[in-house]
Amino acid sequence: MQVAGAGAEERNPSGLVPTVMAAVQAHIRSNRLAPGDALPSESAIAEQMDVSRAVVREAFRSMAALKLIDIGNGRRARVSAMDPSVLALVLDHVVQTNQITIQQILDVRRTVEMRTVSLAALRRGEAEAAEIAELAAAMRADFGDSGSVMEHDIAFHEAIARASKNPMFALLVGSFHVVTRQTWPIGWRARATDADRLANVACHEAIAAAIGEGDRATAEALMAEHFDNTVKILVAAGIT
Repeated sequence: MQVAGAGAEERNPSGLVPTVMAAVQAHIRSNRLAPGDALPSESAIAEQMDVSRAVVREAFRSMAALKLIDIGNGRRARVSAMDPSVLALVLDHVVQTNQITIQQILDVRRTVEMRTVSLAALRRGEAEAAEIAELAAAMRADFGDSGSVMEHDIAFHEAIARASKNPMFALLVGSFHVVTRQTWPIGWRARATDADRLANVACHEAIAAAIGEGDRATAEALMAEHFDNTVKILVAAGIT
């Protein structure tokens, strides 16, 4: 790793942090490091780049906050596995600051999840099909506890995304959970009767069955119906 102008550290140490971060990312790429692989020590990077360990430590902390690397006391920093939590925080931020609406997120989700459910019906393994079916069944079994139903629902959609065998879809769907936990209770309460709520559960069960049968067209149509109904209910409840 090399850095130009390292002598400027005394005048502006924080200005070197992005440069060190870029160099660490370049090291990861050039050495084809995979999740779990160790990075050079702070002292080794500091020596190679002619900067202080404090600068490297701050660069590592910034990268860890972005879930690019994992750091812990007493062990070397390691390359992180893919984590949707950062994207989830970004989505929450842009919704809370009125840069994106809930309806716009649901529009994207509808498009993404129609594709994930189609691929899941095509690519899922037996264990994945069973997990999806079990999560749908758990929604009915725990019907009296709306919080549990919500968690099963979120896990249901994430399991479908994983079963699509496209990690990009798993990343996207996994990032929706923060916003979902804010809107889901509103949609649940906005359904007028338990029969309406059970119809929502039944839709999830039907999606799971279509995935298990490898019926892509039915799974996709049911997912579209699910999101169309959700949008109508949230609009009626004043969520835009």
